[in-house]
Amino acid sequence: MTDIRTEPLPSGGRLRACWVAAHAPAAGVPRWARLAALAVPLTALPSCVWRIAAWFLDDGTHDMQGDLPAWMPGWFYLVLLSVVSELFAFTAVGLVARWGEVFPRWVPFLRGRGVRPLAAVVPAALGAVAVTVLWTTAFISEARGVTITGEELSDDYPTRQGAWEAAALYVSYAPLLLWGPLLGAVTWAYWRRRRV
Repeated sequence: MTDIRTEPLPSGGRLRACWVAAHAPAAGVPRWARLAALAVPLTALPSCVWRIAAWFLDDGTHDMQGDLPAWMPGWFYLVLLSVVSELFAFTAVGLVARWGEVFPRWVPFLRGRGVRPLAAVVPAALGAVAVTVLWTTAFISEARGVTITGEELSDDYPTRQGAWEAAALYVSYAPLLLWGPLLGAVTWAYWRRRRV
């Protein structure tokens, strides 16, 4: 009878290997660009945590359904919104990592092929402009006491609930003002590094 032994995975295993591969910088990336790219997902994280915490800490008196379809629970929407926000924010890391220059092996039909610089620069630049406009407009609107669509803020809006609620909201959402400028700077660095 043969003795079959399995090799233990190195500390952290596959998850660690994926993490290292996703964050390993490409050749020629300036240190400032790498730090800026890694900061982008961190700009979205506080608002994601606040959003989910606000739902679970809600005392049930707020109607969180809004304009959602009847089949979608409010908690699911908030978790989904937070996950999607973080995934979009994480794409900034691709502008400084190897997977932003060569498609990873898990991408069908494109695996191993080079990423054309404009295929990354154009969406990243549009994204930088979009999130800059979105969050700047949101903060200006909130300061004026209206929503981004121009409706008056409701009485249960956090800034109208008290000082602690307002502080928590501002601390959680203020970093989003940095998302666009950071992404724009990283996009510019990617373009400079990859242009032929």
